[in-house]
Amino acid sequence: MVAALPSAKAQEQLRITSGETSEQEIQKYCTNIIDQARDQRYVLQKQDLEKLQKDVDDRIAIMEARKAEYEDWLKRRNDFMQQAEANLVNVYKTMKADAAAPQLEEVNPGLAAAIIMKLPPRQSGLILSEMNAKKAAIVAAIMSSATDKTTSRDPS
Repeated sequence: MVAALPSAKAQEQLRITSGETSEQEIQKYCTNIIDQARDQRYVLQKQDLEKLQKDVDDRIAIMEARKAEYEDWLKRRNDFMQQAEANLVNVYKTMKADAAAPQLEEVNPGLAAAIIMKLPPRQSGLILSEMNAKKAAIVAAIMSSATDKTTSRDPS
C-alpha cells in the first residue's frame, strides 16, 4: 500500500495541475472571444432596435392615414352642417314668429340661440317675445355669452 500512496498523490497532483491549466485556458478563451461576443450582442441589439423603429414607423404611418381620413370626414361633416344650418336659418326666416317660437322652445337652447342670432334682429325679437319666458331667458343668456368678449377664445 505504501507504493500505492505515492501514485494516488501523483494522480491528485495531476488533477490539480490539469484543473489549473483548464481554468487558465477557459479564462484565456473567454478573454479572446469577449470582443466577438460583445460585437455579436451589439449586432443583435441593433437588429432589435431597427425592428422596433420599423414597427414605430408603421404605426405612425397608420395613425397619419387615420388622421387624414378623420380630417377629411370632419371637413365633409362641417361642410354639411354649415349647409344644413344655412338652410335651417332660411326656413326660420320665412316663418312667422308665432310659429317659430314653439318649435325653437323644443330644440336645444344652444341651437335655438344660434338660429335666432342668424335671423334679422327684428325677427329675432319677435320670436323671443313669443317664446316661453324661461326658455327665452335661457336662449338670451346663451346669445349674450356668445357675444361676450371675455368668454371668447379669440384674444383680439
